[in-house]
Amino acid sequence: MKLILIFGPQAVGKMTVGHELEKITGLKLFHNHMTIELVSPFFSYGSDVGKRLVNLFRQEIFKEVAKSDLEGLIFTYLWAFDEQSDWDYVNKVCDIFESKGGVVYFVELEADLNERIERNKSPHRLEHKPTKRDIERSEKELRDSMDKHRLNSKDEEIKKNNYIRIDNTNLSAKEVAKQIKEKFQL
Repeated sequence: MKLILIFGPQAVGKMTVGHELEKITGLKLFHNHMTIELVSPFFSYGSDVGKRLVNLFRQEIFKEVAKSDLEGLIFTYLWAFDEQSDWDYVNKVCDIFESKGGVVYFVELEADLNERIERNKSPHRLEHKPTKRDIERSEKELRDSMDKHRLNSKDEEIKKNNYIRIDNTNLSAKEVAKQIKEKFQL
């Protein structure tokens, strides 16, 4: 069992890379907005109940996948490195897979702000993330999160053997997926 954890700031291309990686590996993509979009017609993700439900659904899916006969899962996540609760969450998710003999692979994406602002408006993103279709609000959230949190790691901060950091500012999602597949021999 493999868990490929793709993380980075908003609109860096986590889901798009995940879709491409899914195509060339056969691993299933579980992008973070799948649960957010499920819950959002009923409760805002910013609310306590919205966060609780999103986390509950994710945790149950992780548990079932970890004990299944699937080859693995690709999960995307916005990791605030300055928040201990995010570190704890990542450790908890990893433990679900590792406790069943799984291996976790860490993929960090980074891209410059102008590229991320353009990607924030992409048809692919808007198709899969209805809560991002208010472009003005979505871009404001993207900019605000940069002021509020550190969304990329510092050098040597992630001390995992199975780790790659890719600046995908000028790379296609297909190129990035190919790099990930080759690096981890997926």
